[in-house]
Amino acid sequence: MPKVKLTILESNCRCNYFKTGDTFIVEDICPPICHELWNSIYPNVYTLLNGGILDYGNTKAKKFEMRCPDNGRVIIAGETLEN
Repeated sequence: MPKVKLTILESNCRCNYFKTGDTFIVEDICPPICHELWNSIYPNVYTLLNGGILDYGNTKAKKFEMRCPDNGRVIIAGETLEN
């Protein structure tokens, strides 16, 4: 089963919860990130964990970039790590 690596690309988090460069590996359970951000990215993470491919700009890829629903204060990237 693939894993998904999440990387914080930019952070202006009001709670200082995330720092630019923080990484998390997702295998089958929610990583220690805030619920609002997790709820936004979960459909993409789930797709990648199950071998899916996502729209990525004008192409398709096993990765994504998203902004936090709190005014885009955090930018996070996810990518598949193959075993």
